[in-house]
Amino acid sequence: MTDFILGKIKKENANELFDKMAKNEPLVFSEEAKTVFDAGRELWKYYHKQPKINVNGSLYDIRSHFQGRNAAGKMKSKSEDKEYMKRIGNLRTSLKDLAKKIEPKIYEYGFLKE
Repeated sequence: MTDFILGKIKKENANELFDKMAKNEPLVFSEEAKTVFDAGRELWKYYHKQPKINVNGSLYDIRSHFQGRNAAGKMKSKSEDKEYMKRIGNLRTSLKDLAKKIEPKIYEYGFLKE
């Protein structure tokens, strides 16, 4: 994945939508995207400091680890771990900021019609 982001893997048979990637150029991320990466990385680091974790855990697994489950088996909405709540809050905020930046482009590029 890192090689792809850095433009080291050339895509064959690329179409117009992915022309930038076909030119073998490194991807350039917005500040909002970088903030999401950073917030996710901080959450991931905190998760990996915990005992008995799934080293290949996804965001769902991380949330399940900290939030736990109720008697019916549904994931709880909050955690008692204040540090986790701070980090997941930062991730959610940065995701919302990125969504605001992306939203106009969804219509501009024709993925959805207004």
